[in-house]
Amino acid sequence: MLFFAFFLASTVLAQSADSSIVSTDSVFINNRGSLKVKPLRYNFRQLIVPVSLVAAGFAVNGNGRESIKNEIVEERNEHIPSFRTRFDDYLQFSPLVLTYGFEALGMKPKTDPVNRSVILLKSELLMMAAVTGLKTTSHTLRSDGSAHTSFPSGHTAQAFLGATILSEEFGYRYKWVPYVSYGLASTVGAFRMINNKHYISDVIVAAGIGILSAKISYWTHRYRWNKRNSL
Repeated sequence: MLFFAFFLASTVLAQSADSSIVSTDSVFINNRGSLKVKPLRYNFRQLIVPVSLVAAGFAVNGNGRESIKNEIVEERNEHIPSFRTRFDDYLQFSPLVLTYGFEALGMKPKTDPVNRSVILLKSELLMMAAVTGLKTTSHTLRSDGSAHTSFPSGHTAQAFLGATILSEEFGYRYKWVPYVSYGLASTVGAFRMINNKHYISDVIVAAGIGILSAKISYWTHRYRWNKRNSL
């Protein structure tokens, strides 16, 4: 519970800082007085959160018996050894569902559905390539001993990818959205450890991968698939 509270707070606070970049660099009032949104452009400050998460994940990925990741697993096995749920299997996609669901409810996203879907596709390809590559090369045994596909967590990477897109699309206007999106993603990461499927290192690295995959897709997108949404 202490870890979950810290992880959730750190990601939410980090996204709050990132949202300030979005609000100042991406939103402006045109000469007609209407709200317009610029595409997300690269800024090195946006690398701080995902790179820090990846670095922290590698830092706590020690294999010693007294390592942080193994200590957390021991505590989990001591207090909730029989806990199992598939809730995280479905929750990982909730930020993406909300991205299109909020629009259906009348909320205004930054990007039109066609370009947003292309950005999502590129993000998924980047994320899957990074996760699959690391899983294959690291060949790390899961904390429950079920398979050598522990590092990093695909569920968590998927959740944070979706959370970044959800936050980017709606966070400029609806300031509560980043708290919801990253709160859901953090919950997925926590449940992957509670389910004894992943170590803390797997989850933290995956969070950074998910965020960075979405950011890179926004940075490199040229909005040529359809007329960009005018707000």
